[in-house]
Amino acid sequence: MQKLRIAVIGLGSDWQHRYLPALRSLRDRFDVVGIYHSVSALADSAARELEATGYDSFRTLIANPDVEAVLMLEDDWYQLQPLWVACELQKGVFCGSEVDIQSLNSSGLQAAISDSGIPFMSGFSRRYAPATLRFKELIATRLGRPRLLFCHRRLPSELPDPANSNSLERDSSRELLDLIDWCKYIVGEQPDWIQAIRHMSRPSPKNADYQILSLGFGDPENDPNAILAQISCGAYIPSVWAESIAFRPPAAVQVCCEKGLAFLDLPSTLVWFDNAGRHQETLDTELPIGQQMLIQFHRAVASKSSLVSDLQETNEAIRILEKAKLSTKTHQRVSLLD
Repeated sequence: MQKLRIAVIGLGSDWQHRYLPALRSLRDRFDVVGIYHSVSALADSAARELEATGYDSFRTLIANPDVEAVLMLEDDWYQLQPLWVACELQKGVFCGSEVDIQSLNSSGLQAAISDSGIPFMSGFSRRYAPATLRFKELIATRLGRPRLLFCHRRLPSELPDPANSNSLERDSSRELLDLIDWCKYIVGEQPDWIQAIRHMSRPSPKNADYQILSLGFGDPENDPNAILAQISCGAYIPSVWAESIAFRPPAAVQVCCEKGLAFLDLPSTLVWFDNAGRHQETLDTELPIGQQMLIQFHRAVASKSSLVSDLQETNEAIRILEKAKLSTKTHQRVSLLD
């Protein structure tokens, strides 16, 4: 099997529990050439674990002729600049969940990636979770078409930080992008409209501490096959009350289908009901999310596939979130068909 020689840009909170174990397990597929981090000591430490080299410049690392593709796992002072460099040098890019991709289209990067033809993959991890993949099988074989989805996410709320006042808003928006993509993936269709409501935080009135989106697939009043997804993301529990965040958490997503009901808790727990009763599946023996995503990325780069569909899905999730902001301002349902 062809080994893919990669550069790692940034580490982020997912490095130790997701990407480092995945890269260790996939040594037959990946060879880490170098690692860049804004803190050189962290880059050097991570590089030693994978017998790679720590770099002081992401441009120098990406430009290394041995590098075939880039794993960008977080952004920092450089924001999306590594993506521009990767496009220029024709090297595929995987963007982790801590990369703020919301400006992908407005900055012109979406067009640049498309024109370059490089493989591009977003780290929308929920679609690769074992529980999600198994649930998609159940939709096709046992449970039938989804009708209602209830998708919830809790985030810790931080005290206002004048030096980083937009961090909570950014984290919430990134989570909503992932949840939008997840619901679209489960349904397998494009939504027709969206309606959104935000509740503003009292200590920091510029940020929302709770957001709820109603994503419609079809006309719920006239189409018996219409599907409604309710997506919410809350950051109303102070981080000092950490224990309460995990108290009685709702299922990550609850889905009512034509022939049954399912509750998914990521990454690997699935409880579903049909006429035969309750079924519980714990899918711990399946490949973890990090390995699933990197295997998909390896296939795309090895086959020189442009992953156009992934880029389009990413751009569509960004467009839907922008329409949600418009709905919040106008207090009206907004069409997604134009």
